[in-house]
Amino acid sequence: MRKYLLWSLFALPAVLTGCSTAGEKVTSLSVIYAAAAVVSLLLLIGCWLLVQKKRRWFLLLFSSALVVNIGYTVLSMSTSLEMALNANRIAYLGSVFLPLAMLMIILNVSNIKYKKWLPTALFCLSGLIFLIAASPGILDIYYKEVSFRIVNGVATLEKVYGPLHPLYLVYLLSYFAAMVAAIIQASVNKAIDNTSHAVVMAIAVFVNIGVWFIEQLSDIDFEFLSISYIISELFLLGVHMVMNENQRLKELVQQKEMALRETNTALQTQPSASATPEQIRTFVAGLDTLTPTERLIYNAYLNRTPTKEIMCQLNIKENTLKFHNKNLYSKLGVSSRKQLLEVYACVNAERI
Repeated sequence: MRKYLLWSLFALPAVLTGCSTAGEKVTSLSVIYAAAAVVSLLLLIGCWLLVQKKRRWFLLLFSSALVVNIGYTVLSMSTSLEMALNANRIAYLGSVFLPLAMLMIILNVSNIKYKKWLPTALFCLSGLIFLIAASPGILDIYYKEVSFRIVNGVATLEKVYGPLHPLYLVYLLSYFAAMVAAIIQASVNKAIDNTSHAVVMAIAVFVNIGVWFIEQLSDIDFEFLSISYIISELFLLGVHMVMNENQRLKELVQQKEMALRETNTALQTQPSASATPEQIRTFVAGLDTLTPTERLIYNAYLNRTPTKEIMCQLNIKENTLKFHNKNLYSKLGVSSRKQLLEVYACVNAERI
């Protein structure tokens, strides 16, 4: 069913544009782009509600896809060169930041460490590429010439590429290569819980690569990237949510295992032998001689507080704790923490 639905998404634009009259094509394309924009908006809202942690890159991804589809929608309905150029700039604004968001999501999902300055540097690079791509109509560095035409009822820009146009191709291919490398590294290092998650992320990348190359090599009125971006969003969001759920379940299991270990430890520290009357008298007498610090340590032992937590609470080092233990044990007439708990249990039993 999902396979047929996916093919339907790709086939719908071709059917609508190929089977309609020239006057209806612009309406069909505009409706499809507008529908894609609405879907992108709904996904952005859903992303805001569903993704709680590390969501800034998801928000950038979903916002970029929305901006791209708005640009395509406006371009399809343009009535002048200026309007078409502005729509083209809007589409490029989303297109240059979308691969940045995809890469950062893949790095985060794959738990790959990166330098703190990397996002800022990539963001600045994306801004530079956008300024170059938005230059048509002002400079001739990206397009040497650009003109506005309506072909078969569809508004288009006729372009003659300038010297800096290949930069956008290099920019996209570099991002795609980085994404693939990140997925391979995460799979090799087993940073991804399930191989299928790596496959899904790879599909999200290759779908866009394939669609982009098909558009470059064929003469199709419809921009299929408007749909492939939405598909990539769903893939990445799905992987993110599944891996988050897996992590939550792992943490629950770890918490239960920790609680079980603490219970076993407590059972092991239960008194195994009765204290002699002399030990009990020494223990009770020694309690009155404890210093404030020794009293805090004594109470912590009774509460079965872990050693590291005691050192953290008292802000002392291990050697200092050993020094206090030596004095504490000497005053109470015991030789260990375990014996301290055993004698204390006997003292309580006598009081009862």
